[in-house]
Amino acid sequence: MYKLILTTRYLLKRRITHFAIAAVALCVFIVVVVMTVMAGLVGDFKQKNHEFVGDCIVGTESLVGFPYYEQFMELLDQSDLVAGMSPAVKNYALLTIVDHEIRQGVEILGIDPALHSRTTNFGQTLHFRAAQPEKAFQPLYEPNALGCVWGVDVILLRNAQGQYAYGTRPPQVAMTLTCFPLNAKGAPAGAGSNPVSTQRFLYSDYSHTGIARVDGSLVYIPLDQAQLLCMSGVEKRVTAIHVLFRPGVSVIEGTRRVAELWAQFKQARANAPNSDLLDTVTVQDWRRYRRAVVAPMEKEQVLLSLMFVLVGITTVFIVFVVFHMIVTNKKKDIGILKSVGTSNAGVLTLFSGFAFSVGLIGSCIGTLLGWLFLARINRAEQWLYAHFGWQLWDRTIYAIGDIPNRIEPEIIAVIIASAIVSCLVGALVPSYLAARLRPVETLHATRT
Repeated sequence: MYKLILTTRYLLKRRITHFAIAAVALCVFIVVVVMTVMAGLVGDFKQKNHEFVGDCIVGTESLVGFPYYEQFMELLDQSDLVAGMSPAVKNYALLTIVDHEIRQGVEILGIDPALHSRTTNFGQTLHFRAAQPEKAFQPLYEPNALGCVWGVDVILLRNAQGQYAYGTRPPQVAMTLTCFPLNAKGAPAGAGSNPVSTQRFLYSDYSHTGIARVDGSLVYIPLDQAQLLCMSGVEKRVTAIHVLFRPGVSVIEGTRRVAELWAQFKQARANAPNSDLLDTVTVQDWRRYRRAVVAPMEKEQVLLSLMFVLVGITTVFIVFVVFHMIVTNKKKDIGILKSVGTSNAGVLTLFSGFAFSVGLIGSCIGTLLGWLFLARINRAEQWLYAHFGWQLWDRTIYAIGDIPNRIEPEIIAVIIASAIVSCLVGALVPSYLAARLRPVETLHATRT
């Protein structure tokens, strides 16, 4: 009982204790706000990349591609793994807008829009054909023409709120794509004559994935047109097969089983024409396939977490100073407790419980303040922009909508636990010194 009474008395009567609680609350508030925003940005970015490519990718980095993809898709279809599959051709081209002196290099992705929409979120990224993704390459103003879909940032600019002026219909823009088709040996197909292949398209729709690198450089075209532009030879080739697993099939397990099927498939066609192209193919889950863009964001999150470890160390020193002062000023109380039979362990438990209370109260206050701030952070940013023109992120540059403010219980639990541990560590040395005090010397020092 005496432990509870003294802990409550120290919490209420000692002003320096209020300083320790305020310091813990401030640290927790900062960590909650920053880590929630960062976790939201990283989680949203990873989710967008996952939806962009599907669960698993059977593909090659070579622009030559690989053959026999239709046979392998049939093999996958016979398994109990796959909910959707989409062959794709990835390459690069020179885009020229007809009647304008505009030329720029772009990345092209040849797809079947119906298959790709069942495997990835391609259909949801469209603006005019979101309800009919299979008609993505049919321009509204000329349905019988050959159309293409641009990443939204290729042609449109965002305003300060991150919004695009789509208009009621897509603009009537004609363009040509020029590529260097390669044969199965990797050589230009038109060597000695015309080495390039050109095709005219009409602009048909926008695609907004929310991934800046994709929306600013990617042009989608029909799969068969991409094969004609980029590849030559008797057999058809692709550079990737995107795979979506059935519900209940984990990405890791599904990717492993697809890799086993691919190994068997490649071995069965070891003597087929151009079978050497199959050796360049890898089977990867979405995270490994997109690691070049996802990994930097994850590393930034880790570095930010390490920086906040330093904040925790600062909290440890603050609590240490506070408890050292309390122990120094409360030697009389400690001497009285030990003179009536309180053990060293009892004194150590008293101050450890006091430190636990400081950490718990401070972290709860900081968490509450962080939650209240995050609940209003987007409205506060809008007010600041309306009155002072200030934004946390310039939406004309960064592909960010609202600031993430969803608090994850796991993150909050870790932060609170870390705050309490920091307080216990900071109070460890002063508590130990208090437990080692001899009551006779303590009371004698008090009288003198």
